[in-house]
Amino acid sequence: MRALHIITGLGVGGAEQQLRLLLRHLPVDCDVVTLTEPGPVAAGLRADGVRVAHLGMAGNRDLTALPRLVRLIRRGGYGLVHTHLYRACLYGRIAARLAGVRAVVATEHSLGNSLMEGRPLTPGVRALYLAGERLGRTTVAVSPTVAARLRRWGVPGARIEVVPNGVDLARFRFDPALRLRTRRRLGLPDGAFVVGGVGRLVAGKRFGVLVDALALLPGDWRLLLVGGGPEEERLRRAAHRAGVLDRVVFTGVRPGVPDGSPGPGLPALAAAMDVLASPSAEEAFGLAVVEGLASGLPVLHSSCPAVEDLPPDAAPAARRVTGGAAEFARALAAVRAAGPRTRTAPEAARHYCITRSAARLTDVYAHALTPAARPAPQGVSPV
Repeated sequence: MRALHIITGLGVGGAEQQLRLLLRHLPVDCDVVTLTEPGPVAAGLRADGVRVAHLGMAGNRDLTALPRLVRLIRRGGYGLVHTHLYRACLYGRIAARLAGVRAVVATEHSLGNSLMEGRPLTPGVRALYLAGERLGRTTVAVSPTVAARLRRWGVPGARIEVVPNGVDLARFRFDPALRLRTRRRLGLPDGAFVVGGVGRLVAGKRFGVLVDALALLPGDWRLLLVGGGPEEERLRRAAHRAGVLDRVVFTGVRPGVPDGSPGPGLPALAAAMDVLASPSAEEAFGLAVVEGLASGLPVLHSSCPAVEDLPPDAAPAARRVTGGAAEFARALAAVRAAGPRTRTAPEAARHYCITRSAARLTDVYAHALTPAARPAPQGVSPV
């Protein structure tokens, strides 16, 4: 059986990187088509030997893309279509049905309480989403929290399966020698206590909270912001105004999986950190937090369903922080005051091993390929 993954774009982002990581572990012959932006992750997929096509979609309302996508699906002889992100889910589900493919799976990566992929959840967005959702067989939620949001939206529970995002634990295993090399490469002082923030530099991630918190902490603290995005210049200006620009390191894009970009990758950067902080108020999963846990870091988060959906003892070094810069500064100071800790991955990180997620998704595929009357496989939905 051959499967086609359809995704809105292949720039650097959590869903895009997760797709690449999954394809390394799925026992299925998979191709990928991106509607727009064949960026760094596309290059990485091709380096992995995955066939990637670019549909060249001009915008959200470029309806000429639909027949092109239908022809591509028919030519490929795919038995299953798997869509990712809002635009790809809408166009991909329609195209798959027009091409005669009934086994259609969609992963919901980023449904929040008020936003989806940064767009407000208006009644129109919801109506269009639900209309497209009915054309598929299964909707995959990346966390039980997202599954609950889907049910509240009106997606039937029987159509929802939970397959959490996964982490390559071996790549994030802490290496003290790598920590020293990376810190020296970044120009971090030997005695610096380093706060890490990982993600796209967009307003919703609230990295400005960490800049402001840094200004409340002693001079030997450093902030390592890993990622790129439209908010970078605003964050630089905020750091300058707060008098901490020389204590903030902007790394630019550093995907969680290799993409050929220069400089240390995310596992090396995580090794260089002393604590990871995620002030984003609304997340669907919280992949950066889980990757931090996999590197043995203590983590502070405002929203992380991946941790919140598990028993508290699964991630004893994870703490939820509500509020702004002052609250994060106090929580960060408490982490440092607690002293060094052993850099081993807790149960929460092991729970999200990528091989486990790939195995669950394989079960979802098997169910999608069976007649509708067959019951869902047992054990797929719970995390």
